[in-house]
Amino acid sequence: MEYLSVLEQAANSFLTNSDLPSPAVVVDALLVAERQGRKTKSYGSFEQLIGTWQLCLITGTRKTRQKAGIVLGAGRYIPKFIQIKLTYFLTQEKERVNNCIVCGGLTLSLTGPVKFLPQKNLLAFDFTQMRIKIFGLKLYQGYIRSGKLREQKFEQEKINQQAFFAYFLIEEQIIAARGRGGGLALWDRLN
Repeated sequence: MEYLSVLEQAANSFLTNSDLPSPAVVVDALLVAERQGRKTKSYGSFEQLIGTWQLCLITGTRKTRQKAGIVLGAGRYIPKFIQIKLTYFLTQEKERVNNCIVCGGLTLSLTGPVKFLPQKNLLAFDFTQMRIKIFGLKLYQGYIRSGKLREQKFEQEKINQQAFFAYFLIEEQIIAARGRGGGLALWDRLN
């Protein structure tokens, strides 16, 4: 499984700042992993996702690439001055996600409910709470966009009305998914 070693190398090299494979090679490996995931129809679980994952590489859809042009290209590593981390966790027996973006002294953290459909490896999510800090000083923390009400309705909403990731690769150290918008993403587990 050459594609898996390429993805592992990309994720590990991203964290250690060494010998990054070209984004085009990584995107090709992601596409192979996605096709392989469809063939094998292996089912993941939310428990496999619990932990913190650093986003390494993203692609856009053709539409977003046309808008972004050379900036995004066919795939792009996340710039080192930005850290984007997903943390999946359980609280009071409910599945949750936190997406934390750190850029310089600014920290933006979005949190909300998730639901994982193992038969499709889909993870639906909604960000209902936000916290903003500048150099550790909390500027805002609370619900956003009627977040409290959306959390109450989250379980009843249909997947096609929610944001989601379709995970096609769930390994101990790396995960990869296609977003609802069509882009691909690769994350590496932080220990």
